[in-house]
Amino acid sequence: VFHVGDYIYESSWGRELVRRHSIPEPMTLEDYRMRYAQYKSDLDLQSGHAACPWLVTWDDHDVENDYADDRSENNDPREWFLARRAAAYKAWYEHMPVPREMVPHGPYARIYTRSSFGNLANFFVLDDRQFRSHQVCPRPGRGGSNTVDVSECTDLLDPKRTMLGAPQEQWLEAQLAASRARWNFVVQQTPMAQFDQKPGPGRSAWTDGWDGYPIARKKILDFISSRSISNPVVLGGDVHSFNVNHLKLDFDDPASPIVASEFVGTSITSQAWP
Repeated sequence: VFHVGDYIYESSWGRELVRRHSIPEPMTLEDYRMRYAQYKSDLDLQSGHAACPWLVTWDDHDVENDYADDRSENNDPREWFLARRAAAYKAWYEHMPVPREMVPHGPYARIYTRSSFGNLANFFVLDDRQFRSHQVCPRPGRGGSNTVDVSECTDLLDPKRTMLGAPQEQWLEAQLAASRARWNFVVQQTPMAQFDQKPGPGRSAWTDGWDGYPIARKKILDFISSRSISNPVVLGGDVHSFNVNHLKLDFDDPASPIVASEFVGTSITSQAWP
């Protein structure tokens, strides 16, 4: 089982909740431990962990919605937010089936990793939350995501912006280049394909996903294409819906070659978008 983040929700979201959280939004280590304890009390989840090995990464709701590196959605003071992040990371480590080397040191942990299934498949499990650049063009007075007109939010094309951080990008490129497996899976949090949320001419994009980091996305896809990586597949989640996507060097050109396939899995207990 690949779990690509949002194992817990720090807040309650949506309608027709499967069950309600037993405590308010967690802020401290004890709070996050109690949130995991409630989730772990679910018998189906217990059975899932007992039946299968799991490879896991985290996303925003394991700490706070839409956080990016050291910036919270609410623009909380940096040191206060990092203390909250440290508590969330520690609780995540305590409750997830992860190796010792992923132990957090305060608000930092190195969790990106590779797992192999013989010479059939390599799985590169990424962390696109901890090291990313802050989202651009946020709502006034806020951090976190926004849906923007791509022609108006020119900061989207800043080449210095990153989704993974330079060390993780370099690690991924080296791992992909060295792989001799038949299949190569990039396991990460959110859809990588380009989406258009604006009917008619022009395009609008959601800035928390890869559409908010188009240059970083192109760098990865250019590398996969230039090195002819064998059977690349991207796995993602986050958006409460199933997607099967073609990943291209130029999403605006229908004739652009397909570089990789993408499969996005839905949520289990959260409602889907229309």
